[in-house]
Amino acid sequence: MNQWVKDKEEALIGIRRDLHQIPEPGFEEFKTQKYLLDVLAGLPQERMELRTWRTGILVKITGTGAAPRRKLGYRADMDGLPIEEETGYAFRSAHKGYMHACGHDLHMTIGLGIVAYFAEAEHAISDDLIVIFQPAEEGPGGAQPMLESAELADWRPDQIVALHVAPEYPVGTIATRPGILFANTSELFIDLTGTGGHAAYPHKANDMVVAACQLVGQLQTIISRNIDPLDSAVITIGKIDGGTKQNIIAERARLEGTIRTLSAESMTKIKSRIESLIAGIETGFECRAEIDYGANYRQVFNEAQLTQEFMGWLNGREGVTLYECTEAMTGEDFGYFLAEIPGFMFWLGVDTPYGLHHAKLEPKEEAIALAVSTIADYFTWKSEQVE
Repeated sequence: MNQWVKDKEEALIGIRRDLHQIPEPGFEEFKTQKYLLDVLAGLPQERMELRTWRTGILVKITGTGAAPRRKLGYRADMDGLPIEEETGYAFRSAHKGYMHACGHDLHMTIGLGIVAYFAEAEHAISDDLIVIFQPAEEGPGGAQPMLESAELADWRPDQIVALHVAPEYPVGTIATRPGILFANTSELFIDLTGTGGHAAYPHKANDMVVAACQLVGQLQTIISRNIDPLDSAVITIGKIDGGTKQNIIAERARLEGTIRTLSAESMTKIKSRIESLIAGIETGFECRAEIDYGANYRQVFNEAQLTQEFMGWLNGREGVTLYECTEAMTGEDFGYFLAEIPGFMFWLGVDTPYGLHHAKLEPKEEAIALAVSTIADYFTWKSEQVE
């Protein structure tokens, strides 16, 4: 491991613990932004420029090479999740009902570590470095509007890298693959409205709890009967809300879920089938239905040449185990960056029995220094390559 990073490991862990205590919703990361700006203000400023975009931050560290320079980019997401924390941490979330349950506190800490490393004159590289702290990854999605912003326009990286913590892998494992890594995703919200009434007179009402239950079962047939079994897709209804009391027939019901596919074509087909099934529910239950697809994220598609180059560079690196993984049905709005900028994402092992978005997620903090060291050394090596 890079000796500079070893020396900074305790400080980096302290930063992660501070960030863990202030999880915030997308585009409301006000405390998080201020904390990051305060840390950045304490670093050498000679080659550093800062811009803010909404609650996000863009950092540029000017390289030493003659123009035109390449711009190497790292992206870290910032927001938390609406989860009540159940960890054993002494530094648990101070924001009731919110938690960094997806590792964004680690992602940001690693980003700060990369900035701190390259801000020091002895670590300067010829290329410019752009570190992007992006809000609202968990929703409604910050990547696409950030890419369209004036603030990023002239700082847009020529190559971009991101990582995501992986609870299932041991610390020291980096897992990735060329091509598709994460799925296309879409939120799904369905509101059903009928006629409520007294539980003793069901014939005088249209029960939306019954309609919702029927619809949930029908939605599952889309995957089993409309999608090629050699393709991969998921429809999950994670929440149903309907009714007001045990002896009142529900006038309204709401289904909230997610769609995941490995192909854009399957996403289009699934949405078409959902709309057909809902039209049938409207007819069969004499009710009204409304659909909202919420936030839609592109697939995370790793550029093959850069990914293979990175994997080759990692092979044999001390303290790192490289694993070529399969694609996953997780979603990430980093896919919007990769649709416009060559680059890749990789899984970073953090070795915890609880999965992403779990209230007891406790990633191993040793992964932070390993990630900072790996990315800093990779960018240094990459900057030395003649294009």
